[in-house]
Amino acid sequence: MGGAGATAARFAADEGAKVLLVDSAPEGYEGGNTRYSAQMISTTRDYGSEKKYFAALTKPMHYDEEVANTFVEGMANISTYLQKYLGVEHPYSYREDFIGNPKFAAFDKALRDNTVEYKDFPGADQHDVLGATHGFFDAGLWKKLRAEVVKRENIDVWFASPAKHLIMNDEVVVVGAQIEHEHVLRNIAATNGVVLATGGFENNQEMIEDYLGASRLIPLGTLYNKGIGIKLGKEAGAQMWHMNNFESLGLYHGTALKVAEGERGQLLLGHWPAATDGSVFLAGDDGSRYCCEEETNRHGHVYSHGYWRTPQNQDHPHIIFDQKQYAKFAEKGPVADVLERIIKAETLEELAEKIDANAEVLSRQINEFNKFVENGCDYAFHRDPKTMAKFDEVGPYYALAVQQTVLNTQGGPRRNARAEVVAPDNQPIPHLYSAGELGGVSAGRYQAGENIAECLISGKIAGQNAAWPKEKIADIEVVSTTEYDANSGASESEATNEHEFTTEDNQYLGTSDAGMGGTMTVRVTLGENKAIEQVEVLKQTETGIGQKAIQTLPNKMVEANTYEVDSVTGASATSRALKEAVKKAIESAE
Repeated sequence: MGGAGATAARFAADEGAKVLLVDSAPEGYEGGNTRYSAQMISTTRDYGSEKKYFAALTKPMHYDEEVANTFVEGMANISTYLQKYLGVEHPYSYREDFIGNPKFAAFDKALRDNTVEYKDFPGADQHDVLGATHGFFDAGLWKKLRAEVVKRENIDVWFASPAKHLIMNDEVVVVGAQIEHEHVLRNIAATNGVVLATGGFENNQEMIEDYLGASRLIPLGTLYNKGIGIKLGKEAGAQMWHMNNFESLGLYHGTALKVAEGERGQLLLGHWPAATDGSVFLAGDDGSRYCCEEETNRHGHVYSHGYWRTPQNQDHPHIIFDQKQYAKFAEKGPVADVLERIIKAETLEELAEKIDANAEVLSRQINEFNKFVENGCDYAFHRDPKTMAKFDEVGPYYALAVQQTVLNTQGGPRRNARAEVVAPDNQPIPHLYSAGELGGVSAGRYQAGENIAECLISGKIAGQNAAWPKEKIADIEVVSTTEYDANSGASESEATNEHEFTTEDNQYLGTSDAGMGGTMTVRVTLGENKAIEQVEVLKQTETGIGQKAIQTLPNKMVEANTYEVDSVTGASATSRALKEAVKKAIESAE
């Protein structure tokens, strides 16, 4: 139930099909990478120009001409799509409505860098990005897609119900899928088609190693993309493509502060200037630098000998800095607990031992760095010397563990322009379709917003084709999903319009849809002179770092006696929703 799955389901339903939409995530955690993305949708002002731009992005790799034409045609019509199918009265242009807007001042550089990532490529002057809402990283588009699913009665949704296998008959036609629902394996017949919209494999360590050659990558999106679509495609004999292509984002060439296995990383997007200014550099496994720290990366790609590539992954990279830089980090870090994560040592030898680096290499690297500063030229990576300062001759010295991130992967079963999954001979596998980033169209460099555009474009095509009536398949007993006590397309609260939350004297309810998940409901208890005595979050489906806002802000609001408290860094959308809900509760009292 990510962007592609939600789209495929609604369009299949609109063709008259009875649709079962399954998600391996539990309710409240669905949405795939679409939910966590910036909500950027690639578009163009001119079809011919975008064909040139897409070709330049792919070069020197090859692409399927028919698939590329369909994709670019879809991008050229995204504005109409948003208005016609998602009720967006006026799609927002990033060129005109986002860049330079004070509302997004903190992200202005990121917006300029990402709206058109390869400005020198042919056709780039006509490329743009659209927003379904005037928001950035606010799940605005995702909530519109979800709403379209919820309001259609012929769509059932099963949460915490992972797909296990495809079911095929003797003629190698896909006739259903095996789904584990409520801890029972259920064989579901699919009369007309099955759509694979299962996302990538960024949370499957074995596939990360096999296809991307990385020991570990930190996911920035959903934690439920584990490569099941690739396994299902292989079962059906699908051809695979773009298996080694993935996108990254963040500090330096696309890194984030290291987190425990199974946790989402926090995107560091241009709001930690001290990391690229001063006596600081990024060190690889042996303690040597391996990229220009100040260089803007293009979704993890950095310039390398005429081509923009994802740098070779390091197993345990670290940010290296001295006491002067430590003071800068202490003044303003990217997260509240950054100082707790810092590794300190009195000597370079001790630091190298603590971070499992080569002491001789690390010492030599700092000497070289200092020479570059003295000479006013970074001969290794051409970093602006104005952003470099000599390291202290004596300790203490510091390190901070980081890891390369992964936004999503592109590899998976190859599909044609009709969203049909194809076999190695390029012939369609009957009744099997795919949509979204599973087998994504990007074969080379990536432009921000392409994956979301692809979810909308391929999702519509896959849903409509999968719903198209096929000839009757003999000997298949079709069982209605209603016999399985399935979760409905709406959650319990949506199905009944509202929860029956109770209130006592001086207690008031407030709601907000401004978060990353569904509607948030709070109950506020007011005391004498309308003082805030208690803030309870009764319902919320926020995830990741958003939970920190849920846990900490209510107490802060009580202490400060106002809903206007500082947002939690990295959880601005959740913080905004909580503050709005509390505000509404207080206003209802008045």
